[in-house]
Amino acid sequence: MYSSKITGMGFYVPDNVVTNDDLSKMMDTNDEWIQERTGIKERRWIKEGSGDTAAVMGAKAAKIAIERAGLIKDDIDFIVFASLSPDYYFPGGGVQIQDLLEMPTVGALDVRNQCTGFVYSMSVADQFIKTGMYKNVLVIGAEFHSKGLDKTTRGRTVAVLFGDGAGAVVLSRNEEAGKGVLSTHLHSQGKFAKELSVLTPSIQKWVPALMEDPDDLSYYPYMNGQLVFKHAVVRFSEAIEEGLTANNLTKEDIDMFIPHQANLRISQFVQRRFKLSDDQVYNNIMYYGNTTAASIPIALCEAWEKGKIKEGDLVVIAAFGSGFTWGSIVMRW
Repeated sequence: MYSSKITGMGFYVPDNVVTNDDLSKMMDTNDEWIQERTGIKERRWIKEGSGDTAAVMGAKAAKIAIERAGLIKDDIDFIVFASLSPDYYFPGGGVQIQDLLEMPTVGALDVRNQCTGFVYSMSVADQFIKTGMYKNVLVIGAEFHSKGLDKTTRGRTVAVLFGDGAGAVVLSRNEEAGKGVLSTHLHSQGKFAKELSVLTPSIQKWVPALMEDPDDLSYYPYMNGQLVFKHAVVRFSEAIEEGLTANNLTKEDIDMFIPHQANLRISQFVQRRFKLSDDQVYNNIMYYGNTTAASIPIALCEAWEKGKIKEGDLVVIAAFGSGFTWGSIVMRW
């Protein structure tokens, strides 16, 4: 059985920077309030008319990842695309990537696991490679949140959190023992599905029914913030411990921890729990906000670009989000 390793990474974020002060002109909020609760200073939102979408940003990030892997588009055997904000209700964005990159008619799979989308996608890609089915899999997380947020005081607790962007990796067959993805671990608890959700439009309540009730705002994201935070800190920790235990490792073995960028306070809680130094954890939510499925590949790529991840390092990735879903990946770089 083969193993898999990341051979190329890339990310793309829109040029348009939206600061907390900018948000204070749209809603009753302020920089101090947002930073105290989330750690976010600014985020990127797609500008109207720029042409960027989740798929377009994903393709831009993917081009960089493929080039850095020393490959061409024709070397990619399969696409896994994670997003909660696809361009269309259907089809999913994976097939758009195939078209935008003018790739051969390879398979394309869409993953709808929101904040854990990249972790789930990496796990799927890893299994395809381990079984020998594919050699190079393109894994993308991309989100266009800003268009679907309630940018009024009513929606401020959610709107201030999210940003737009995309990250991508090429996961390739690896024959070097002890390197690459060592294990992945996935979980869900659907009883909390509605605690972080967008419930409509759906087949249960389609657009005409929504239009009949101007007070129905279920097409905007809803989040039970306190409940999400409470579960996140527990599940993050469990997922990390599970990954370490599966590989006979301890927290002292961690060289770099890349958390899903949901809330800086969650990341800091987990950092204290595992007694990790600032050099062992990479956070960039301050500048990009929560980019959901894109947050881990963006952070991973940025940390690598800055020289914070080196050959032989043990890298641990973990995420928690809507569903509830959570998971972790342990990799030897």
